[in-house]
Amino acid sequence: MANTYNSYQDYELETPINVRALVTRYLRNWPWFILSILMMLAAAYVYLLYQAPIFNIKASLLIKDEKKGMNQESMMKELDLFTTSKVVENEIEILKSFTIMDRVVTRLGLDVRYYTPTKTIDREIYKQAPIRLLVEKPADTKPEEPLEITFADSKTAKINGKPYPLNQSIRTPYGQVRILTLKPVSAQDGPIRVMTADHNQTVERYLGHLTVEPTSKQATVLLMSLQDAVPDKGIAILNQIINEYNKEAVIDKNKEASNTLSFIEERLMLISGELSTVEKEVETYKSTEGITDLGLQSQTFLATVKENDMQLNEVDIRLSGLAEIERYVRKQGPEKSFAPATLGLSDPILLGLLTKVSELELKRDEVSRTMSGNSPVLLALDSQIKTIKERINENIQTIRQQLTSNRTQLVAKGNRMEKMIRTVPGKERALLNITRQQGIKNGLYTYLLQKREETALSAASAIPDSRTVDAARAGSGPVKPVKMNIFAIFCLIGLLVPVGFITAKDSLNNRVMHRTDVEDVTQVPILGEVVRSQEVLADSVVFKPRLQSVIGEQIRILRTNLHFLRSDPANPQVVLFTSSISGEGKSFLSLNLGASLAMVDNKTVILEMDLRKPKLHNSLKMENQTGLSNYLIGEATIDELLRPIAGIDNYFIITAGPIPPNPAELLSSPRLGKLFEELKERFDYILVDSPPIGLVTDSQLIAPYADATLFLVRHDHTPKNAIKMVEILFKEHRFQRLNIILNGVGEGESYYYNYSYNYGHYYDGGTKKNWLGQSKA
Repeated sequence: MANTYNSYQDYELETPINVRALVTRYLRNWPWFILSILMMLAAAYVYLLYQAPIFNIKASLLIKDEKKGMNQESMMKELDLFTTSKVVENEIEILKSFTIMDRVVTRLGLDVRYYTPTKTIDREIYKQAPIRLLVEKPADTKPEEPLEITFADSKTAKINGKPYPLNQSIRTPYGQVRILTLKPVSAQDGPIRVMTADHNQTVERYLGHLTVEPTSKQATVLLMSLQDAVPDKGIAILNQIINEYNKEAVIDKNKEASNTLSFIEERLMLISGELSTVEKEVETYKSTEGITDLGLQSQTFLATVKENDMQLNEVDIRLSGLAEIERYVRKQGPEKSFAPATLGLSDPILLGLLTKVSELELKRDEVSRTMSGNSPVLLALDSQIKTIKERINENIQTIRQQLTSNRTQLVAKGNRMEKMIRTVPGKERALLNITRQQGIKNGLYTYLLQKREETALSAASAIPDSRTVDAARAGSGPVKPVKMNIFAIFCLIGLLVPVGFITAKDSLNNRVMHRTDVEDVTQVPILGEVVRSQEVLADSVVFKPRLQSVIGEQIRILRTNLHFLRSDPANPQVVLFTSSISGEGKSFLSLNLGASLAMVDNKTVILEMDLRKPKLHNSLKMENQTGLSNYLIGEATIDELLRPIAGIDNYFIITAGPIPPNPAELLSSPRLGKLFEELKERFDYILVDSPPIGLVTDSQLIAPYADATLFLVRHDHTPKNAIKMVEILFKEHRFQRLNIILNGVGEGESYYYNYSYNYGHYYDGGTKKNWLGQSKA
């Protein structure tokens, strides 16, 4: 056993984390946890009373012409670069655009909100509001508080107590406003609180609450959702968004028809004036010349020339149309242009190209609303438009050559007919010319009227490329706040507050609270632990024969471990008890450990060597007239000082005696060594109850005569910085076989509670051994 503590630096203590001890520490404070949880649940209930329920409103919209949902037909369309199709992402951006939401806010008056007061919060209303406040001219500064509107009678309302007439434009400190009644009001109607907000901020707020997303990756159905405290208002907002979106789509589709109608109207006005002039000439000529009928030959010539002239006019109209198309093709730049009219042109290739370029320009107009000018999509569309216009220009040149050739032939034919007509008498020829012009103008006028009706019918039948699948509807219940989640969060806070308080208290506490507080600072071995128990009376002997208790078992463990601190089992053992400050239980523990040793037939003596503040004699209710102080000055012998402890065989005590004026000097005398030599001849164990190390030097004067030193550390009493002092004493070897005993450990902190023992280990010659000297892998 001599080599058991050859190197204290090799000492290692196995201390696994005791989760049960940690949980038990919190369970001891269970009333605070219950109180905290109850208070937090009450706070959650109050919190919910002051939170307005939020409902989720949904609507779904089908985009008809879409690239998603690929089928065989749409896959074929993908091969055509000029096929128009809507992109779901673009439609989502349009639905969420500021422009559409701005129109919705304006039409529904969402920048003014109405509330009815309740016992907890003001509840917002929408359709139930009996009035509507129109802000005709807002004031420079908006009111921060809601305007409270009450009714004096059916014609007078009060704004913050000041009367104003209803349904009239009135000037108030809040701007030029008008209070419109939506239903009859009276003095019995409760107050209405009105809050006005900035228009742009309102638009942005609703845009932030609006979500639009496809139902799946391959679907063309968009799911729109909006969260609001008033379900009726949310339903109205979503429905109005869909209406504004459809209106905008129809307007975009009717732009080409509108351009064509404008061109036809201009031509009708011109032809109508020319037709009136020709008809008046016919009337004047017949009246003047007295012509009533023409011969059969004249009718034949007229019919031939008329047909030739109509064909020539049609060629001229086509050439005019080609010139209009050519001007349209030559027009470049990002500014928007409208497709030209194609009256009289029947070439399918040209018409197809014009249709494609018109559709591409409409598509570019839609995309430019949501993308910048340098967007790759816009650049691609511009490139396609330019390519098609070049093809249109080539087709125009080909058609113009054909029409020019036809015109030349028709002019030649007309000249020939003119020569034939000259054979007709001059009067008849003059009438023929006038009648021919009348027929041409009349035919053109009829043709333009027909085209105008066809174009108007096309514009009237235009419908948006979307369909409402599900109209806006609110959920059956509110989605916010979720009561169970709120109660769970507050309940969790109720659990965390005591945990945080206890943890903070432990962190700020400078006293030893856990075994790890000792193990983290020092390498001094922990010999054992003694729990705090209700059966313990301060500085009294609680160890009795056949004692069955936790503290009794722990004293027996200390007694067993004390044997392994002996350098020679044949020699008596001197054990020194000390601590850092007073009140750490060294007198109590030394007294009861001595009783435990005496009960196993070991002659034991305990020395009350705290000459400054002795306590043992008071605990044992003994007199202290003579004692160690008398022996150290040579006035008494050991036989005169030894006193048996009542009720325990083989157990003696030497009290401190009168308190000397110079305790340190007495303990430095040679008689102290003589005292231990004489006691070793008579006793197996000599226990020394010494003063605290942190206060006086008495314990260090006694240390050379001790075979082992037990340093008491008391739970929630010993300062943590005292452990650092123990580490220094351990490294400097000022005490022989220095060990620590944890005293007064709470049930939640003890490793020994419920007989959950855990012994330290040490290294002897490179082999890890336990307290019994048994090797361990």
